[in-house]
Amino acid sequence: MPNQPFPDIALLGEHHLLLTLANTGCTASTLANQAKIWALAQECRSKGGLTDITPGMNNLTLCLEANQDPNSWQQWLQNIWPRLPVEIPDGRLHRVPVRYGNDHGPDLEAVARFHHTSAEEIIRAHCATEYRVMFLGFLPGFAYLSGLPSQLHTPRLNVPRQQVPAGSVGIGGAQTGIYPCQAPGGWQLIGRTELPLFDAKQEPPCRFAPGDRIQFVREVS
Repeated sequence: MPNQPFPDIALLGEHHLLLTLANTGCTASTLANQAKIWALAQECRSKGGLTDITPGMNNLTLCLEANQDPNSWQQWLQNIWPRLPVEIPDGRLHRVPVRYGNDHGPDLEAVARFHHTSAEEIIRAHCATEYRVMFLGFLPGFAYLSGLPSQLHTPRLNVPRQQVPAGSVGIGGAQTGIYPCQAPGGWQLIGRTELPLFDAKQEPPCRFAPGDRIQFVREVS
């Protein structure tokens, strides 16, 4: 397991703490760091005294209740970090059915041309990988995934779309992801799923959670 760096802990305003890890650029190290952030988030939930806990990429933001002492929290975080497990959890496996190409994925052919290959090869490579949810952000239920094969890395659109349909599966740079709701976006759209990703009436409202695994499965129309 890669060496685990010690985080920087900063006070933001009166009631927020930001814990940040250096980005090593190593995939194995990044995943191990994220696993510790997930474990720390769970410890913080058990401890209480917080109004919000937000894991990000190589960071964790904590919003303290008004009666909490930031200095005491900083000391607690420094003490608990070295004791956290570094095991990468299995996470839940979600199989996401996707209809690729045509109206479901209007950029699939352009992505294939960019990589000098066929649309079928893009689909095959996209479905052949198991992805990991690193964190949620941007939109409610939007999962940032690691694991996109390097041969699928594709620049974002020069001009973003004003509206991307809910369920759209796209590629943006070195990442792939699913738009949980209709929203503006500049990712290359290669397919679409009917799987609902966010429901405010459910608990938890998000289908995916940090640490979960995603497998895209081609659905034939």
